[in-house]
Amino acid sequence: MVKLAIFASGAGSNAAKIIEHFAGNKAVMINLIVSNKKEAGVLGIAAAAHIDTLIINRSSFYETADCVNELKLRGIDFIVLAGFLWKIPETLIEAYPNRIINIHPALLPNYGGKGMYGNFVHEAVIAAEEKESGITIHYVDAHYDEGDIIFQAKCSIEPTDTPSSLATKIHALEHAHFPVVIENLLKKLA
Repeated sequence: MVKLAIFASGAGSNAAKIIEHFAGNKAVMINLIVSNKKEAGVLGIAAAAHIDTLIINRSSFYETADCVNELKLRGIDFIVLAGFLWKIPETLIEAYPNRIINIHPALLPNYGGKGMYGNFVHEAVIAAEEKESGITIHYVDAHYDEGDIIFQAKCSIEPTDTPSSLATKIHALEHAHFPVVIENLLKKLA
């Protein structure tokens, strides 16, 4: 059984789709939801699914091995970032080499980096008059959005699209593809 931890900072729509996808799966268990925000919607999703949660604070996350130790204690094998906005510290990357993935709401390497998340990404893509956008699922390394790309899916951008309408298209891609890509990666671990 592969034990998965999901890190999320917000509402948790991707986490919800991942939890739903793996419900009843005998080979994968969502074992922990980690958040840096006590009021994050993802915590309610975790509670409804009877999944343990861990709230982390910035100083402990970056200055100690507490998070790594907690993940190891719980037997976590793989980490999924699903709307988690903090940069992952070296200690965590070293403890889980090629076992931390992230989803980005654009086609990397464009529109990535510090501060490029959510509507900031969609606003930048539309301002640049791009004809398409999409999602990128990638491994996490020591730099924002620079890890090796695992998967990309695209959507067209119409002249009438707004950051909000583009976000709707991107969410549909995320929800359709992220759980399946995770499952395929975990099959390789087994």
